[in-house]
Amino acid sequence: MPTAITRIQESDLEFDNGSFDSTAFAAQALSTTQALAAVIDHALLKPDATREQVESLCDEAIRYRFACAMVNPVWASTAVGVLSGTGVPVGVVIGYPSGATLVSTLRQEAAALTRLGVRELDMVVPIGQLKSGNHHAVHNAVHAAATIAHHHGALLKVTLETALLSVAEKLRGGEIAIQAGADFLKTSTGFASGGATPSDVALLRGMAGARCGVKASGGIRTLADARALLEAGANRIGTSASVAILRELGGE
Repeated sequence: MPTAITRIQESDLEFDNGSFDSTAFAAQALSTTQALAAVIDHALLKPDATREQVESLCDEAIRYRFACAMVNPVWASTAVGVLSGTGVPVGVVIGYPSGATLVSTLRQEAAALTRLGVRELDMVVPIGQLKSGNHHAVHNAVHAAATIAHHHGALLKVTLETALLSVAEKLRGGEIAIQAGADFLKTSTGFASGGATPSDVALLRGMAGARCGVKASGGIRTLADARALLEAGANRIGTSASVAILRELGGE
């Protein structure tokens, strides 16, 4: 079964002695444009995205060697076709962006997408169930997606949508997700009232330790944004401003 730690070691950005050193990781990730690209999910999740734009996203993912190219399910086969044989995985969102999907639908999406060759799945917890205290439902949803993802050699990132949660709900939701098999805890979809913040990333990393990764996403537009979130404890960044951020680091 793939784990967040395995992926980080493969890119030479490692957890240290079973714990996560945010300062060291951030320094290494920000040391070169190549190192930073390796921790960025290059995303295009707008509902009006066209085939041409998706293909361009994939071409950029190949050129810059991003961690993955992240698209909506309808473009999964297109992205897999462009990226096949390049070593850059395709990531796809499921149950997006509301987290109100039936568990049976999550299973079907996860199975269909992994069969197509998708290697990273980003889901949203059932936010309303979490806020209602129905923790069993939250666990079932995450576990269902994780089981299918891991069976097909894929990673599962679990979005909490932190802008909609209290601190207690963030902690509870994150712990449930880890116990249910999440490879990453993710802050946001980018479609809610707020996105990633350093304080939320630090909260999630403090809870997760080295048990899983932490992905910051939502509203990340500049190198300063990425730096703050990496230093807070993120080891993956999700953004549509990936190329601009790399150019900023490279002084272009």
